[in-house]
Amino acid sequence: MSLYRRKDSPYWWTKITIPGRAPVQESTRTTHKRQAREYERHRETELWRVLKLGDKPRHTWENAVLRYLEETAHKRDHHGDKQRLKWLYPHLEGRYLDTITREQIDTIMAQRKELKPSSVNRYLATIRGILRKASREWGWLDAIPTLRMREEPPRRIRWITQDEAARLLRELPPHVANMAEFSLATGLRLANVTGLRWTQIDLGRRTAWIHADQNKSKKDLVVPLNDSAAEVLRRCWGKHPEFVFTYGGNPIKRPDILTWQRACKKAEIADFRWHDLRHTWASWHVQAGTSLQTLMELGGWSSYEMVLRYAHLAGEHLHSAAANVVTLQLREGKAA
Repeated sequence: MSLYRRKDSPYWWTKITIPGRAPVQESTRTTHKRQAREYERHRETELWRVLKLGDKPRHTWENAVLRYLEETAHKRDHHGDKQRLKWLYPHLEGRYLDTITREQIDTIMAQRKELKPSSVNRYLATIRGILRKASREWGWLDAIPTLRMREEPPRRIRWITQDEAARLLRELPPHVANMAEFSLATGLRLANVTGLRWTQIDLGRRTAWIHADQNKSKKDLVVPLNDSAAEVLRRCWGKHPEFVFTYGGNPIKRPDILTWQRACKKAEIADFRWHDLRHTWASWHVQAGTSLQTLMELGGWSSYEMVLRYAHLAGEHLHSAAANVVTLQLREGKAA
C-alpha cells in the first residue's frame, strides 16, 4: 500500500495491491494523513474479502464515470456530459455509489443557484443515467435513489413574421444568411445544417436526407426542398467539394453568436435564438394550413406531443370544426 498526493485533488490518494487482482487507485477523501491510513487499511481488508470470500465489490463514483463516458461516447450531448461531470467531480470524488443519496445530490446542486431549472435537470439526468447503468446494466448497485427533478416552466415558442425574417437576413453576412434562410425553408436543426454534405442532396429530385445517426430522433429524415431551399443550395454550389455551408474554404461549425446578436439588434428583433428559426418554420407551416401530422413528419419529431406546441397557431381547422354544430336553428324551432 502507498499514499500519495495528486495535483488535481486536495485529498490523499491510495494505491492498493492485492495478489490476484489489478491494483486499485482511489481518493481517500481526506486531507489528514492519519485518516487516510485508516481508510487505506479498511479498503485493503474490503478488497481482500471481495477476492477471497466472494463479497460483492463496491465501486466509486470515478469508476462509474469512466465507464459511463466510454459507453456513451456516441451520445449527441457527450461533450455536455463531460462538462457537467467535470464540475461534479470534486463533490463526488471518492464516494462509493451505494452511499450516494438524494439528499447529498440536492445539497450539491443547491450550490448552483445561477442555473435555471432546465439546466439543473440536465445535471440530475446525467447523474441518474450513471446510477441507472450501475444498477441495471453493470450489476454494481441493488438500488438507486430517486432524484427530485426541478419543475420547468412551459417551453417557449418564439417565432417571427416573414417581414422580420427578411430584415434579419439582410443584416446577416451572406454565409450566415444562407444558413438561416435554409433553416427557415426546411426547419432543420443547426447541427444538421452545418453538417450538411453535397452527398445528402439531390437537386434534381429537390430532396435532401438526414441520416439516422445525424437526427435527434434517431430516424432517417427525408427533407423536401422548396424553391427557397433550392435557391440557397444553388448559391452555395461549387464553393466546397464536400460541405454545403462554408466560409473561407472551411465548413462552418457554428455561426458566431456576436454576429447573430448584432444582426438581430439591427433588425429590431429581440429575444431570438438560432433554434427559434425552427420554431418560426413550424409556426409558418401551421398558419398556412399544414396539418400537425404532416408537420410532425416534415420536422422529424418523434412524438405528436412535440408538434402540439404549435396547435394554437392553427385557427382555420377549429373554425371549420365549430361549424359542425349550429345552435341557431334550435332557437327558431327548426331542429331536425
